[in-house]
Amino acid sequence: MKELETIEQYHELKDNKDTIFLFSADWCGDCRYLDPDLPKIENAYPEYTFIKVDRDKFIDLCIENDILGIPSFLAFKNAKEVGRFVSKDRKTKEEVIQFIKDLPA
Repeated sequence: MKELETIEQYHELKDNKDTIFLFSADWCGDCRYLDPDLPKIENAYPEYTFIKVDRDKFIDLCIENDILGIPSFLAFKNAKEVGRFVSKDRKTKEEVIQFIKDLPA
């Protein structure tokens, strides 16, 4: 999964691509729990661009989007937020897949 490099890139992606952002951090054990499954999830949904956002580097984006716990997912389609899976709880591969399946077509 590609990592976000700039705030400008975040706005460009959210405004122009169907994107799912994963807010995460290297030190977060619950975030690392998902790491082995992320490539499979990403490959299963090629219609989305998946981007990892390091919450420590982009704390302002977390505040702007009310991301208070990690790992958390935020989905955009046609420049609009269409889904959020935001909490401090550990997420399973099955929960993430269900979140993506529940996004509007």
